[in-house]
Amino acid sequence: MKDGAFGCAGERCMAGSTAVAVGEAGERLLPALADLVASMKVGPTDVRASQPDMGAVISAEHRARVAGLIDAGEHGGAKVLTDGRKLKVDEAPEGFFLGPTLIDRVEEGNPLMGTEVFGPVLAVMRAKTLAEAVAMANRQAFGNGAAIFTNSGKAAREFRRNVSAGMVGINVGVPAPLAYFPFTGWNDSFFGDLHIQGKEGVEFYTQRKTTTTRWFSFGDGEIWAK
Repeated sequence: MKDGAFGCAGERCMAGSTAVAVGEAGERLLPALADLVASMKVGPTDVRASQPDMGAVISAEHRARVAGLIDAGEHGGAKVLTDGRKLKVDEAPEGFFLGPTLIDRVEEGNPLMGTEVFGPVLAVMRAKTLAEAVAMANRQAFGNGAAIFTNSGKAAREFRRNVSAGMVGINVGVPAPLAYFPFTGWNDSFFGDLHIQGKEGVEFYTQRKTTTTRWFSFGDGEIWAK
C-alpha cells in the first residue's frame, strides 16, 4: 500500500490515492500505516548516498496545487494524520518537496474525492461492509484500477466481479499488467475506442477486411460460383 500510494511521489496514473477501510480494519490499519508513512525518508533521488523512499514532485506549481487539495480536504472535515505540507529537505532546500500525507475520515463530497490529486496523498474512507466500500468506489468518476487487500477468497471474488474498474489487483498495490495484457482503464479514466497494450494495441494499427462467400455444387461434384 505504501508504494502504491507514494511511489513516484504519487505522480502516476495508477497511484492508489484512496483507501477504504472496511469494518474494524481501519482501527488496526491506520495507526501502523501512520507510523510507516511518518518514517518515510524524502530527499533528492539523484544523490546515491541519500537513498530516499520518495523524491520531489514535478514543479513548484504542482506542489502548491497538491498542498491546496490537502487544505481543502482538511477543511472538508477530514483528519490529517501525517502532514507533508511543511516538509523541508536540508540537502535540497530549493527542491519541490512535499512529504507523504495520510488523511483519515474522508467523506464523499470532500474535495479530495472529486479530483485526481496526482501527488503523495492517501485519502482514507471508512465503510461498514465490503459491499458498501465497492458502492463508494463505483460512485466515483474514475475507474483506472482498484485493489483489495484480503485473506478471504470470497471477498476477493466479490470485489473482482463488482468493482467498476478496468484493472483489478488482489493483494497487489499497483494493478498494472505486463505489456502483453491490455491496460484497461474504465469510466473517466479512459478516452478513445481501444485500450493500449495487448491485442487492442495491435488492433489500433490494423485495418480489417470482411469477406462474405457462398459456394454452390451441381451434378457430379461440379463447382460453380457466381
